[in-house]
Amino acid sequence: MTSALASHPQLTADDRCDRCGAQAYIRVTLAGGGELLFCAHHGHAHEDKLRQMSLEFQDDSSRLAATPATAPDTEQ
Repeated sequence: MTSALASHPQLTADDRCDRCGAQAYIRVTLAGGGELLFCAHHGHAHEDKLRQMSLEFQDDSSRLAATPATAPDTEQ
C-alpha cells in the first residue's frame, strides 16, 4: 500500500466522494481493479479499514492545508 500513486493523476474537483458527493481527496484501488473515492472526512474516518482492503491508497488531502483561509482582496 502506498500514500501516493505515480500511476494515478491527482484528484480534481470533478472527482466526487462515493459516500457524500463532496470533492474527493482519497482514492482507494481495490484488488479487483475497482476504485472508491472519498472526501477527506470519510476517507480518514474509515482509513484503517480502507487500507486493509486496498491494493493502493492515494491520499491527496494534504492539498487542503494549501488552500487559503480567506479569499484574496481581488475576490472579495
